[in-house]
Amino acid sequence: MNKAFLAASAALALALPASAQESGKPAIPTPPQIVAAAPKSDWVAIAPEDLLVMTLAPDAEGNPRTVVIQLIPAPFSQGWVHNIRLFARAKWYDNISVNRVQDNYVTQWGDPNYDNPEATGKPKPLPEGLKVMTEDEYSTRFRDRRGSMFHEPGPLLPKDPYSDFGTFRRGFPVAGSYSVESGDGASKYLRYWPTHCYGMVGVGRNYSPDTGSGAELYTVIGHAPRHLDRNIALVGRVIEGMEHLSSLPRGKGELGFYAKDEAARRTPILTVRVASDLPEASASSSEAVGQQTRPAFEYLSTESDTFAAYAEAIVNRRDPFFIAPAGGADICNIKVPVRRVAS
Repeated sequence: MNKAFLAASAALALALPASAQESGKPAIPTPPQIVAAAPKSDWVAIAPEDLLVMTLAPDAEGNPRTVVIQLIPAPFSQGWVHNIRLFARAKWYDNISVNRVQDNYVTQWGDPNYDNPEATGKPKPLPEGLKVMTEDEYSTRFRDRRGSMFHEPGPLLPKDPYSDFGTFRRGFPVAGSYSVESGDGASKYLRYWPTHCYGMVGVGRNYSPDTGSGAELYTVIGHAPRHLDRNIALVGRVIEGMEHLSSLPRGKGELGFYAKDEAARRTPILTVRVASDLPEASASSSEAVGQQTRPAFEYLSTESDTFAAYAEAIVNRRDPFFIAPAGGADICNIKVPVRRVAS
């Protein structure tokens, strides 16, 4: 952990309400308090081009269900991100369904007749212009500049069983490794990759060398399956409506796919749109009336002092409920705060 953690935590403690300090004991801000005290300048707007709005069929009680996905920024998985926008704009995702829900693992959706063990018909033809990616693109390589990071780093987390370190890149959790390119050790590079945390969205694929096109997507609904890191492309994360995907009935077929007699349990996906293609909520034109409008979100900058303090507070919980601070955290334990804002 870096020293900015402690400095930022101390500064934010002074910003807490007086009632939090009346006991005479040093004010110890909780992670939510640290986030609530973050200045506006520490929040980063998510571009509408990087948001997917997925509308599921209403639930059994007629309640609407919408899921919002933030696509991962460059330099990660950009070939797949290109394809996903293309699928959405071609309306290929419209009228597909959730076909697999495996307990403590993933919820997966796509054309029920596309690469599905329970398929009963012909798959949809894929749109033109899709990119084909290689397995090397599951991670991103950068030259090491005398040990420095390729970007202004978020908090550094120590080595775990899956990587040499964890950190954050433009609001997303990533892991990394140090490598030596030449025998004398003079030439080094870093390799980074997104991590399979709860709510992350990945691309379904077949056996290697297939890397998936984006026709099938999944989200993690259980304990983080970090063993999938660098083996499947991660393309984003669910930032709103996760409950609509995590609470679906589990499939009894192999790997949680719905069996033939469970076809009625598949949840229809009505539409998937890139948010920038939706009318703004403030639009007064007839285009926006009675239609879904563009949502707006921000995330807490992972390069800010506020986020450093927030991460440190999660690593070392000192608020009254906790007896023994853990003194460490997995990259997936530090969830990047995201909030909806007025558009």
